[in-house]
Amino acid sequence: MINLSVWAQALDRMPKLSASEWQQLDPVARWLIACRASVLFMTFTAAALGGLLAWRAGAFHWDLWLATVLGLVFAHATNNLLNDYTDSRRGIDRDNYYRNQYGVHVLEDGLMSETQFWRYTGTTAAVALGLGGWLVFQRSGLTLDLMLAGAFFVLFYTWPLKYYGLGEPAVLLVWGPLMVGGAYYVQTADWSWDVTWLSIVFALGPTTVLFGKHTDKLEADREKHVRTLPVLIGERAARWAVLGMIIAQYLLCIALVLGGAFQWPLLVVLAALAQFPALWRAFRQPKPATPPADYAADVWPLWFSAWAFRHTRRFTTLFLLGLVADTLL
Repeated sequence: MINLSVWAQALDRMPKLSASEWQQLDPVARWLIACRASVLFMTFTAAALGGLLAWRAGAFHWDLWLATVLGLVFAHATNNLLNDYTDSRRGIDRDNYYRNQYGVHVLEDGLMSETQFWRYTGTTAAVALGLGGWLVFQRSGLTLDLMLAGAFFVLFYTWPLKYYGLGEPAVLLVWGPLMVGGAYYVQTADWSWDVTWLSIVFALGPTTVLFGKHTDKLEADREKHVRTLPVLIGERAARWAVLGMIIAQYLLCIALVLGGAFQWPLLVVLAALAQFPALWRAFRQPKPATPPADYAADVWPLWFSAWAFRHTRRFTTLFLLGLVADTLL
């Protein structure tokens, strides 16, 4: 039976479920949970930003934009599924590894057989490839190159990139120039370096979330010989790196306004600074050994990534609203 409340939960967070609860879910709810749909909003926002900038340039096409949004979202979902499969088969996610503690891992928790898993993954990948192929047919030019670059990161982010400190730079590149710049190109058939630089402001958000998650599980990754960037530079440097990226988002927005590229509405992002004092306190100190009394039990053991995730949602929403207002003006 379809349960829309479960869909909403899956889009908001990564719920933990028992085997009996899993069996009662409809196929869409299972897919949303298996592919960690709560993080797909960042991909949707990247495509929305590219479309908005194309609209600003007077070259917006609804059909191309919808195909781009769905293609990117399904590509991201494919990556999440392959991420879980690769780490499971390499033994990384076994023995109650960090990934298993904050959400459902359909393979490690025994909720899906490999056949069922590949059915979901194959369908998801087929949708992404089908939409990408249609966009290549419609636009040609750089569209094929952008699609191939995206396929590379979908297939090889988990291994070897994440294992050798290249996962975090990859996210900055993918959620910035590749997604935002690519979405803009599909609309306009023109590559814009101005859009590319603006995309970095947005891409720093998903990068802080990933950096925070890898900082949360730094010790677990080190024991498993997964050399993420926080593992390589150390916990303290990783915490300060996230704060630096968050500060850079605000400074870049101010610079874009002062430089005349955008008008004052973009500064609405400064409203997100209301979260910054608490964020600053959280990142100034190592992760607590136990969650605070008022901390959501279903979020722990995520700590730095949860703080970064909340900030990214707020900042990104205001960033888009500011760009819409600036475009209308």
